[in-house]
Amino acid sequence: MDDLLDDDGPDPGPGNAPEFSVSEISGAVKKTVEGAFSLVRVRGEVGRLSRPRSGHIYLDLKDDRAVLAGVIWKGVAGRMATQPEEGMEVVATGRLTTFPGQSKYQMVIEEIRPAGVGALMAMLEKRRQALAAEGLFDEARKRPLPRLPEVIGVVTSPSGAVIRDILHRLRDRFPRKVLIWPVAVQGAKCAPEVAAAIRGFNALEAGGRIPRPDLIIVARGGGSLEDLWGFNEEVVVRAAAESAIPLISAVGHETDTTLIDHAADRRAPTPTAAAEMAVPVRLELLAWLETAGGRMSRAITQGVAARRQRLGDLSRGLPRLESVLDGPRQRLDGLADRLDPALRAATQAKRMELDRKAARLGPGLERAVGIKRVALGRAEAGLSVTRLKAQVARRREDLDRLGARMQVARLSERVVERRARLDAALVRLDAVARARLEQRRDRLDALERMRQTLGYTETLKRGYAVVRAGADVVTGKAEAERAGRLEIQFADGRLDVVAGARHRRGRSGGGDDEDQGSLF
Repeated sequence: MDDLLDDDGPDPGPGNAPEFSVSEISGAVKKTVEGAFSLVRVRGEVGRLSRPRSGHIYLDLKDDRAVLAGVIWKGVAGRMATQPEEGMEVVATGRLTTFPGQSKYQMVIEEIRPAGVGALMAMLEKRRQALAAEGLFDEARKRPLPRLPEVIGVVTSPSGAVIRDILHRLRDRFPRKVLIWPVAVQGAKCAPEVAAAIRGFNALEAGGRIPRPDLIIVARGGGSLEDLWGFNEEVVVRAAAESAIPLISAVGHETDTTLIDHAADRRAPTPTAAAEMAVPVRLELLAWLETAGGRMSRAITQGVAARRQRLGDLSRGLPRLESVLDGPRQRLDGLADRLDPALRAATQAKRMELDRKAARLGPGLERAVGIKRVALGRAEAGLSVTRLKAQVARRREDLDRLGARMQVARLSERVVERRARLDAALVRLDAVARARLEQRRDRLDALERMRQTLGYTETLKRGYAVVRAGADVVTGKAEAERAGRLEIQFADGRLDVVAGARHRRGRSGGGDDEDQGSLF
């Protein structure tokens, strides 16, 4: 600006002042401002704040009398440990510059920090209330820890004392498989890496190449509020609240409190305490199991003894088995004794009834079979194949004569068709006649076998005899005595006897005659 105002000539006066272009004036102002304020630290309250899609951050720094516009470029905003929030009191470090397009000046911020612990605590409380209003800290969202996890995932720095304390404590209490996800535990990279680790453990598939943890521990040693600030970031809190795997927060010492403690399922005062929460003491568990096993054995023994005594008491009140079975056993023996004679008597009665019916049925069956045989012979004569063939031959001759008189081609085709049908019918008729003849013959043979079976002559062959008085069959003793003269038919012939007659026969050697006695 001084260069523009320098002039070797005399003062030209107000009317002869040199003329400058707008760009020249803007460039001179920009050069002066940037030269005089190339590095400044400004303390103020964050006012208007906007984050467009470009990734830059535009904000106002204000106090009770003035407002200073500021901008944080995208590259710087991604590296900042503390993200500005509206109403937050901060100390911003950067440089002043002008914006010629709007004749304004602004501060290009390179670093921003809260203005003291009070400002951090105010911002922390505001963030805690906002997240609590969303329900991220509700007790209903918290899941119980597994009794004995197979795999434990630990999110912490791989080189610090925290991981050594956790592994040592797990080894002393109950050794388990441990997966370590290394992260930065302070600085600008802390929050995104911790959130990515929690989500990464949850993204593992059960039964995959890398086992999915049953429990997650997020751990860090003690430090100042600024050192632990990454665990207060919203991205970490949301990742902890969304975790499907139960999560223990072990950040800082017992007096340190971060927002992840509220979102976690359990809070441990120290990383060592987190390992104690994760697994029980193996020796204590074995001792408890031994004690429980002893109690169970005693309870089973006492229960069996009590039930045995109860069973004995109940059995003494029951009647003796022999007395219960004596009555039914005696009745069964009596029924068995009566069963054999009853069966024999019933069989004899049925056999006699069958003989009587067979004697009456025999002549009638013979006559019926004879009539059927005559009828079958007549039917067989009527169905003679020779006679049928003669009839067919005559019909064929008549058809041939009829075909000779028909000269029309259509009638000739019909004659050929009818002749073929007639031949087929003849073949079928012959087969039907033979089948019916065989069927009648088989039926007649069956009737003959039935007659033979039901006839009394078959009964005579089994040792029975038929007693007749004239043409009548005698079935009783009194009837035989009244008849006087009887005829007995055996299987091999007939014998005439006189009822009540006594016959004598000589003994061999000329002995005395023996009285034979009556036939009945």
